[in-house]
Amino acid sequence: MTSDPIQPCFRALADPTRRNIVMMLTKGDMTIAQLTDQFDMTRAAVKKHLTVLSDGGLITVHARGRERVNSLNPEGLGPVLDWLSHFDSFWDARLDALKSAIEGKDT
Repeated sequence: MTSDPIQPCFRALADPTRRNIVMMLTKGDMTIAQLTDQFDMTRAAVKKHLTVLSDGGLITVHARGRERVNSLNPEGLGPVLDWLSHFDSFWDARLDALKSAIEGKDT
C-alpha cells in the first residue's frame, strides 16, 4: 500500500493545539520559548507539536543565533486545499439548487 502524501498534513492539523500554533504563526515568526509562553505545557511538549507541524510541511524552522525560529509555510496547506477543491462541484450544485429554490425557480 502506498503512503498517502497528504496524511502528515492532516495529522498535523488534527490537533487543536497545533491548529492554534499555525494561527499564531500567521501573525509572525515565533521562537519555541514564545510559543511555550502561550500554552500551559512544557517546552518539550510544544517542541513535539512543532515537529509534527514541520513533518506535515506546515512550518519551517531556522536558527537565529542560539534560538530556533518557527515560521508558517503557507504552501504546506496546498495539498489540503487541492484535496478539498475536489468537493467544490458538490457544493456548487447544492448552492445553485438553493439559489433556485429561494428565487422560486424550478430546477
